[in-house]
Amino acid sequence: MQAKKRYLALLSAAASLVLLFCLGGVQVPATSSSRGGGGGGGPGRRRHPAAERPWPRFSDPLPSFAPPESHSDAAAEEEAEERGAHSSPRLKRDVNSSVYRARRCRMESCFDFSACERNGFKVYVYPQQKGDKISESYANILSAIEGSRFYTSDPGQACLLVLGLDTLDRDQLSPQYVHNLKGKVQGQPLWNGGRNHLIFNLYSGTWPDYTEDLGFDIGLAMLAKASVGAENFRPGFDVSIPLFSKEHPRAGGERGSLRSNTIPPFRKYVLVFKGKRYLTGIGSDTRNALYHVHNAEDVVLLTTCKHGKDWQKHKDARCDRDNAEYDKYDYREMLHNSTFCLVPRGRRLGSFRFLEALQAACVPVMLSNGWELPFSEVINWNTAAVIGDERLLLQIPSTVRSIHQDKILALRQQTQFLWEAYFSSVEKIVLTTLEIIQDRVFQHTSRSSLMWNSHPGGLFAMPQYSVYLGDFPFYYAQLGVKPYPKFTAVIHAVTPLVSQSQPILKLLTAVAKSHHCAQIIILWNCDKPLPAKHRWPATSVPVIVIEGENKVMSSRFQPYETITTDAVLSLDEDTVLSTTEVDFAFTVWQSFPERIVGYPARSHFWDSNKERWGYTSKWTNDYSMVLTGAAIYHRYYHYLYTNYLPASLKNMVDQLANCEDILMNFLVSAVTKLPPIKVTQKKQYKETMMGQSSRASRWADPDHFAQRQTCMNKFASWFGTMPLVHSQMRLDPVLFKDQVSILRKKYRDIERL
Repeated sequence: MQAKKRYLALLSAAASLVLLFCLGGVQVPATSSSRGGGGGGGPGRRRHPAAERPWPRFSDPLPSFAPPESHSDAAAEEEAEERGAHSSPRLKRDVNSSVYRARRCRMESCFDFSACERNGFKVYVYPQQKGDKISESYANILSAIEGSRFYTSDPGQACLLVLGLDTLDRDQLSPQYVHNLKGKVQGQPLWNGGRNHLIFNLYSGTWPDYTEDLGFDIGLAMLAKASVGAENFRPGFDVSIPLFSKEHPRAGGERGSLRSNTIPPFRKYVLVFKGKRYLTGIGSDTRNALYHVHNAEDVVLLTTCKHGKDWQKHKDARCDRDNAEYDKYDYREMLHNSTFCLVPRGRRLGSFRFLEALQAACVPVMLSNGWELPFSEVINWNTAAVIGDERLLLQIPSTVRSIHQDKILALRQQTQFLWEAYFSSVEKIVLTTLEIIQDRVFQHTSRSSLMWNSHPGGLFAMPQYSVYLGDFPFYYAQLGVKPYPKFTAVIHAVTPLVSQSQPILKLLTAVAKSHHCAQIIILWNCDKPLPAKHRWPATSVPVIVIEGENKVMSSRFQPYETITTDAVLSLDEDTVLSTTEVDFAFTVWQSFPERIVGYPARSHFWDSNKERWGYTSKWTNDYSMVLTGAAIYHRYYHYLYTNYLPASLKNMVDQLANCEDILMNFLVSAVTKLPPIKVTQKKQYKETMMGQSSRASRWADPDHFAQRQTCMNKFASWFGTMPLVHSQMRLDPVLFKDQVSILRKKYRDIERL
């Protein structure tokens, strides 16, 4: 009986084992090693055939809730393990050092903040070695850095370093390709594994796959790269820049094409594109399908396969028809007469069409899946572009047609702002890149999204001045606040005080009587000692006397801490103004706090005979400058003048003891893109000023006038364009010169002068 029970138990156990084996519950050793085998069996084990059935693949996987860096790191590790399972230890070390560490790089792990904290944000450019050739575009990049306020010639002071070797074009088939770059970079004495280095690149990879590999180990360096894919982009470390041509201007650049707003904002075409069509290879899918959407009426999408040496050998049945249609249309005419411009990817993710569309006020429709858009860290592209999907090409026309005209107008206006603020020149692209990195280094004074995405943009809104938007003249309307209702008068004194009848004393008394005046600062730039306190007249407001720094002209625009009001009334010592004129000018300025508002006006013109800019003081029907001898502006411009403008321009002003007022007008017009505002003045103002002893010889001196002509052209050269804007508007008091009783007029004294 016991034997029978044991027999049944053994039989049931054997049956259970057979059943488990059939259901795949037990795995047996494989006969051969499987390198890619995974899962519960581990390396060297093979699953039951039923377990090898693939899981269904979806085109749009669920988004990962893990941080981007952890996801990419895991993928990199898995890829490296697959490649390195049977690799040598040396190759494994190379993989670990280049793939793992580089892809994980963030500011906190791969950047040394100590030099920046000691010396501020300074950028060093490696000197070019003998025999090294660089492209014109890279020369413009280096020139922009060397001409900026960030530049230092001392590598010991540098927070950021930029190679003198041309890294822009890493396509091996390009004539601009620099050979042996790996050895040259590694041989740089300050390379330090790439730490605190910034590498600029426009083109990477080559036919047929156009990878994003630069052909040398970038180490711990940051990349400022065009056409970068989101999967390779390191957020908060790299900077995505736009692809620009070698003809892109070094500085200044063209203004946006939008001169006026049309309501409704529709143009001749709804959607246009004109460019190459690739028959095979990467980037060919989208462009090959554009003909499905083209209707030759308001959606005009033109491609040509007539490019390359052997295009006829590879042309398809559509080539001849496409080429004929392609030649019928002028690209510029299409660009400037279309509401939307298609920006499909080419061989690489980026395209020249992107910047061309922005400049033409043609709203870009992006068709480049995975492209990290330029300066995406700070720019909200949803306010200036339509982000499409290459897989949904056929839906693009109906999508853009459904956009409301108000939205179209807002998108178009934003394209113009972004173009002029960040993309119109190589210099702006480079400076935007540096400012983004500086914001990362000094996060406590970084710019807000509003600063980057609204006028005047991040390059002119300097957070080192203040982190409160209400301290800037550009954001009052958005914040719903008004400037402080009083001003600080700054009187520039250059002659000794020898008589109680001097114009400066009369001016001081007239200004102090204004109920808008908070205080008066006398900037003493005279070589003689300061007058005794009792020499100044008694006033109802504080009078502060400050000795100018080094007694130079630029000292009148220093951001003195004693200036506590938003408005600054800048005055020359010989200016003749009444209290009523001061009050009226300040009242006007309160409505235009971002502009210069004042009395003496001047103008510029283009001298076609001499092919240079000219300066005139003639009274004409327009003007483009209001001199700071009698003008009101926001105190922020003192900070910009001192910290934004290069030392070369300020040194020129100080050496000539001239042109500081012109330079301030250049600066304010460059920021605002608007002219100053001239207010009513007495007719004898010009003659009165020239009659004063301290200024008579200066204004009458022909050398003084010639110097101002020279200044105009020097300043225009640095800005890369002429920022001054002409105006024919003058603001007078209501009832000015009207045939009504003088008692009914608020600023009646202006009319009596």
